[in-house]
Amino acid sequence: MVKVCQSTIIDAPVDEVWAILRDFNGHDRWHPAIAFSEIEGGEPVDAVGSVRHFRLNDGGELREQLLALSDRDLRLSYCLLEAPLPLMGYVASLRLKPVTDGNATFWEWRSEFHPPAHRREELVRLVAEGIYQAGFTAVRDLLRRNGNTRLETRRSPVVAATIPSAGSPPVALAVAPNQAATTRAIVVERYGGPEELRLRDIALPPPAPNEVRIRHTVIGVNFIDVYCRTGFFDLLRPPGVPGMEAAGVIEAVGSAVSGFAAGDRVAYACPPVGAYSEARNMAPDLLVRLSDDISDEIAAAGLLKGVTASFLLHDVHAVKPGDIVLIHAAAGGIGQLLVQWARHVGATVIATVSSDDKARIVERLGAHHVIVYSRENFADVVMRVTGGRGAGVVYDAVGNDTFAGSLACLAVRGHLVSFGQASGPVGNWDIGRFASKSITVSRPNYAHYTDTPEKLGTHVVRFFQALRQGAVRVEAPTRYDLADAADAHRDLEARRTTGALVLVPKP
Repeated sequence: MVKVCQSTIIDAPVDEVWAILRDFNGHDRWHPAIAFSEIEGGEPVDAVGSVRHFRLNDGGELREQLLALSDRDLRLSYCLLEAPLPLMGYVASLRLKPVTDGNATFWEWRSEFHPPAHRREELVRLVAEGIYQAGFTAVRDLLRRNGNTRLETRRSPVVAATIPSAGSPPVALAVAPNQAATTRAIVVERYGGPEELRLRDIALPPPAPNEVRIRHTVIGVNFIDVYCRTGFFDLLRPPGVPGMEAAGVIEAVGSAVSGFAAGDRVAYACPPVGAYSEARNMAPDLLVRLSDDISDEIAAAGLLKGVTASFLLHDVHAVKPGDIVLIHAAAGGIGQLLVQWARHVGATVIATVSSDDKARIVERLGAHHVIVYSRENFADVVMRVTGGRGAGVVYDAVGNDTFAGSLACLAVRGHLVSFGQASGPVGNWDIGRFASKSITVSRPNYAHYTDTPEKLGTHVVRFFQALRQGAVRVEAPTRYDLADAADAHRDLEARRTTGALVLVPKP
């Protein structure tokens, strides 16, 4: 038997929070993991014994039964009847109490269940992070959208935590230094080639009241940084600091920030740009806490790529067992994750690479067919190995060099997911030509899948779970000193690298 307990403070009146939680069929309107829910037999949502049947965003179906509900005690409990995961004997309870020193609500969410021994850690983390912590954030955001703008996060320890008294929630604050400082950063003073990446000293003021200061330990390098450097994306306006991914340690916390403290290990993979620096100030909304089993290097090398792979494989096109998937640039950072994850889902994976050395890497990752496109026409090979059927989905980050071939090797009603253009823009196409196979073409934007804590949290939890399960692994990245960011960009654009690239500030 394991017991999981989470608690938080919601800066809203207890009756407002209870009105949301007592609706046993309302969780699909606030929890990010749930796509649809209904009460079986048309029973009232607060009837003890009623059963809710709901579907997760990943397609999993569950049934839970309401065991008790008390408006007087602000408490409800429920049990799990059916689930795709082995949460045997799962019983959970929610309890609310008004905070005595303010118009806020203390919320405790606890459960106990019997997991298989070999999946104990995985399932405990899933419940604590993917269900409870994600739920806290979602309700807080729902109240904010409904007009409550004073919401803050105050969190207790994660697993089997000791519950604090309602009047004294655990809040760790570090006072920001009063003096301004400087930090070293890579600055783009004008759009252009890698030579425009120059190491400079820049001002680093104290964190604003709603910011934290992060001391970076490892910084991720991604192709989106190239787009920012060249001006193709307008995320960076010169003079500016590129970079959207890093891991590090919080060293100062603004006066209005709760839930984070100096010394916390965190990572991020989101705008605004500015990661190519030794330290920076940042709003904490999209920061990801790092557990002990996720190293700074893995977080900085894999978070943005893992989040991207998550929404590409599960949201943009939901890959299913038996699907035929073609992945271009399969030896790259995102490509390696897509190969492993699609194989784990049960798809037949066809991968393209530019050299025999890269082919051997992708073969080790589990690709069923690997094509060296510099030697073979990949579209012809795809049609041959699929018996003329073609690929159900193509993940294409290359762009100009592969777009036409990707269209040619799609199956009827196939889906071309164009999520990058390393070789240049794809140009203009007559969409009338797509009708010959009823082809779908999409161009997903990272920010549209990650611009709220709820959206981002879904993908972070999914990616970290895939890492812990061994469904994917992130190889040790190629390391460059922060001062050598231009070399990293040159190697990335010349396709001389495999896997992830990171920058390391000097201590």
